Amino acid sequence: MPKNYFDERVAEGYDSSSEDAFEPTFVDSVVNFLADLAGDGAALEFGIGTGRIALPLSQRGVRVHGIDLSSAMVARLRAKPGGDEIGVTIGDFATTRVDGTFRLVYLVYNTISNLTTQDEQVECFRNAAEHLAPDGRFVIELFVPVLQRLPPGETVRAFTVSPTRLGFDEYDVATQTLISHHYWVVEGQLEVLSVPFRYVWPSELDLMARLAGMTLLERWSDWNRRPFTGYSTAHVSVWEKTG
Repeated sequence: MPKNYFDERVAEGYDSSSEDAFEPTFVDSVVNFLADLAGDGAALEFGIGTGRIALPLSQRGVRVHGIDLSSAMVARLRAKPGGDEIGVTIGDFATTRVDGTFRLVYLVYNTISNLTTQDEQVECFRNAAEHLAPDGRFVIELFVPVLQRLPPGETVRAFTVSPTRLGFDEYDVATQTLISHHYWVVEGQLEVLSVPFRYVWPSELDLMARLAGMTLLERWSDWNRRPFTGYSTAHVSVWEKTG
């Protein structure tokens, strides 16, 4: 089972440290996209966290269940209005099974990269396929690796720089991994967190989908369905279960 980096310390400040992802217009675009795919069926969120997407999706009338490794993150979900109405199973979303089938399985905010081996990511696709009803959809939101933006010989790229927070991604192209280093100030004290990730290209995800009996249905640069191009820094991909 993967190590749980989202402990009480991280969960306590998670929502405030991810303000852009909680911006109402952005959340609406995510929820609209997912609700269209779910239709009148149920949805399963891998890595449900504090309920950023699950809560408003549930309010749209979609029955949502979630899987998450962090009980501390789920406790924040439970404390929010409507949070106690969403079923959550504590476990590794690459392997944990829940009862029933779903019209939609989704995995947002780069969370598949928390699985730090190719085998774990392959198992995640298989787990999604096993939960999907025939013709069900699996959705992933993920960054595109920024290797072309690294100067020759450099391995570190800043992603956050502010008076109270610094963030740097350290890439290892030999192992297709990166470590995100976070530094922030709480009540005058420096907090430090380093979390490993495995970056993965869209074409590799498509192969994982094929191994799990799914094919690519659509791919966009964002939740508003802007075209995906060679300049896109992220993608929203949708695969359909074919068997």
